[in-house]
Amino acid sequence: QVQMVESGGGLVQAGGSLRLSCAASGYIFSIGRMGWYRQAPGKQRELVATITRGGTTNYADSVKGRFTISRDNAKNTVHLQMNSLKPEDTAVYYCNANDGSYGINNWGTGTLVTVSS
Repeated sequence: QVQMVESGGGLVQAGGSLRLSCAASGYIFSIGRMGWYRQAPGKQRELVATITRGGTTNYADSVKGRFTISRDNAKNTVHLQMNSLKPEDTAVYYCNANDGSYGINNWGTGTLVTVSS
């Protein structure tokens, strides 16, 4: 059974740091691309960062230089280190597993990140 479990959200002051983690279980292969998206109240879900099996990363302009995505291919886990957090980073953060070869596009249930000013 496929599961995606996120952890690490919470409340932090502006300028602080948080580390999000996501474990994707139930897959017998290394997922092609994993990533993080976020959705703020009243806004659409948007890309934060993705990383491929080969280590190629992609970041939203708004988080470049502050956030770092990493993964463990063998365990299908992905992490998001968030530094210098801003109030505008407040959102529900969702983990995503995507692999076109297997027709996979799965989402976690989300973890809330709140940044106070």
